Amino acid sequence: MSTAPGRHTEEVRDPAQWHRVLTLLADVSLFIGTRSLWSQAATHNLFVTAVVSVCYVSILAGGVLALTVRRTRSLARVDLMVLLTALTLTGCAWWLNHAGGDEAMLTAQAARELVAGHAVYGQPWPWLFHGPNVAVTPTIDGGYDFTYGYPPLAPLLAAPLLWVGGGGAPATAAATVALLTGAVLLWRMLPAPYRSAATMACLGFGFLPGYARSGYPAIEAMVLLIPVVVGWSRIGRGGRLGTPGIARAVCLGAACATQQLPWFVAPFLLAGIHAVRRGELGGRAATAVCARLLGIAGATWLLLNAYFVVREPGPWLDGVALPLTQGAVLHGQGLVDVSLYFTHGSDRLDWYGHASVLLAAALLALYVLFVRRLGPAATVLPWCAFWLATRSQDGYYLMMTPLWLAAAVTVPLPDFANAWQPRPRRLRGPRRRLALAGAAALLVLPALVSAALAATGRPPLRMDVTAARRATAQSLSGLSLRVTNTGGTALTPHYMLTTSHGASRYWSLTRGPATIAAHTTASVELRAPSGRFALPAQAGARFRLRAFTGDPQTLSTRDLRPADLGREQSPER
Repeated sequence: MSTAPGRHTEEVRDPAQWHRVLTLLADVSLFIGTRSLWSQAATHNLFVTAVVSVCYVSILAGGVLALTVRRTRSLARVDLMVLLTALTLTGCAWWLNHAGGDEAMLTAQAARELVAGHAVYGQPWPWLFHGPNVAVTPTIDGGYDFTYGYPPLAPLLAAPLLWVGGGGAPATAAATVALLTGAVLLWRMLPAPYRSAATMACLGFGFLPGYARSGYPAIEAMVLLIPVVVGWSRIGRGGRLGTPGIARAVCLGAACATQQLPWFVAPFLLAGIHAVRRGELGGRAATAVCARLLGIAGATWLLLNAYFVVREPGPWLDGVALPLTQGAVLHGQGLVDVSLYFTHGSDRLDWYGHASVLLAAALLALYVLFVRRLGPAATVLPWCAFWLATRSQDGYYLMMTPLWLAAAVTVPLPDFANAWQPRPRRLRGPRRRLALAGAAALLVLPALVSAALAATGRPPLRMDVTAARRATAQSLSGLSLRVTNTGGTALTPHYMLTTSHGASRYWSLTRGPATIAAHTTASVELRAPSGRFALPAQAGARFRLRAFTGDPQTLSTRDLRPADLGREQSPER
């Protein structure tokens, strides 16, 4: 009996060399973090130790097979083996580390309150942040964010898992299960030669499983966006959504009901779909397609939020908008580092936020204007705006990187060859190119000016340590400062002492004025949070005394040497 020619060719054909390399890279990426996982398991759980040891065998075998198998189908089976190994390692890591951080604690507590019939939004839960590994988010006005500030789908998904355990375990379980599901889904939706890239992007390198074990709702939002992003340029082809298009619209609405990051990528996807469909069908039909897509997504979002809209409308609205309005202190790896580390602060911190909003709007306008060139970048461009934001931490980029891969593989640039782009009809040739270049520069200029204003601001407060009180030889109990307001506005500063890249808790004011008038000097005394601030043991530690003000938003910093803290009064007993 003869074999079909196409199938016979697939069976005997050698795999492409780049496919072998991709499989090998995915296999190698599983080594990252596996040794520390094994070390932890060896002292806590021998069963997990055995499983991790078997995974080492699988990784080694995968490396050998990726380089030696002779058929494409055989290499596809190696891809599956690498995926199963990654799933197993991710599950083992969760089993040993499922307590979670602040995101998990808040999400799990919101799920418990929901199941008990209590209010979820606007309720402070400060006791959740007493653990050693639970970070707290200080706000620039001297407070802390102890409330749940995301849309409600993450607590809804965690609620059936409350039996898993206390603390943040239900939230970390929900996020980890979502990530494992997303990895399998992306692996299955990509063309066979690219599937190992899905394993590598979702489960390799260790960073996304780490975010899942911390209980970040953004992981669940990213997973819901995977079916939306895979082949998104074909949504509405021929003027019909069909069942796949409706399912994608539902996933888009559900993602927006999980976390706020999808709010930023959704306009780019809709703009790209409209441009491609308008080039194919015309303006009216393209608008109709996008209207149906947006309507289904909006209805899904509203349905998932309906209970909270009816039960607690005001707190719900404040809660889902909280990350945009909370005024958290500066943090991240973006331009704010200029004011945080390279200068001594700025009296124009508000302009970082303005710059981020202006850049996001400019990028969307540029995307519409040059969609034939920028089309596939719809899943990457939105995150560029966060580099100028006051909260520019790299997690905003990292947690969405599987979407970059999905677009790179399934949304090729030729899909946008006939997409509609707004162009001035009267201009031709060099004049049109000059006009487009000028329009692009004008769109980006406001964001750049705002960023420059923020970064070149000057610290409004000058601070000098006049005395340091020790609780022990290696800890401080209080500081005495002389503070001068060099600006023309009265300021109410909130002080903290930091020894690392992150923020710490505020020191309480025990004596002296809370508000310092313009062009005046005051003496203040501060008490360490919880009565004691531990000093780092290593030599050469860098101390930074920071003062934040909320209205206007400013930051003033004073670099301290150990000698500055050595001018101490007698230790307290």
